[in-house]
Amino acid sequence: MATPTYRRILLKLGGEALGGIGGLGIVPANADDIAIKVKAVKEQGVEMALVIGGGNLWRGREGIQKGMERATADYIGMIGTVMNALALQDALERQGVYTRVQTAIEMRAVAEPYIRRRAIRHLEKGRVVIFAAGTGNPYFSTDTAAALRAMEIDADVMVKATKVDGVYDDDPKTNPNAVKFETIPYIEALNRRLKVLDSTAISLCMDNNLPILVLNLWEGDSLVRAVQGETVGTVIGR
Repeated sequence: MATPTYRRILLKLGGEALGGIGGLGIVPANADDIAIKVKAVKEQGVEMALVIGGGNLWRGREGIQKGMERATADYIGMIGTVMNALALQDALERQGVYTRVQTAIEMRAVAEPYIRRRAIRHLEKGRVVIFAAGTGNPYFSTDTAAALRAMEIDADVMVKATKVDGVYDDDPKTNPNAVKFETIPYIEALNRRLKVLDSTAISLCMDNNLPILVLNLWEGDSLVRAVQGETVGTVIGR
């Protein structure tokens, strides 16, 4: 087996990855698909952590538009990510992958509280760690939470899973002539206001020199090929 390019990665998934029609709800078969892909990467000898959003269960923006306080809407979203994390943990462990869920908001009956050193120890022992409940604070997206956790655990790269195979200069779904970037500097990604990742997350990665790999997780074995060093997706970096 070839030596992987990355020793430790953090995979960021949108909650819609678990959803059914319209990206809503939790479909166990979708969790199983993700678990199989994570297991394949683990078998390459890569330590792996995950962060998943909650957009399949709660759209905070809709609540805010109806007059809900932003902080309350965000807390509901954080709790939604815990539900998604538990679904993923179940799917992974049915694949034989030992998994721990750590939450930024304490829920000791169902998950461990987030403790950085404990998370790193789990990774060193070969377990997958799923970080849930975002940063534990409102006004921060799960993209930003993923960037923060990736740096805290000293990940080599943050992988943003999307349904597009990288970053383009225009929307490839509406413009067939859109050009894909193999690499793009942080500052250009910020200036282009890329929708693939929020600006706070990109800025945090830029300030701490953490590369971001954007790829289509559902395109065959794209993540396995990426960790083996093949050119897959788009790297946002220096």
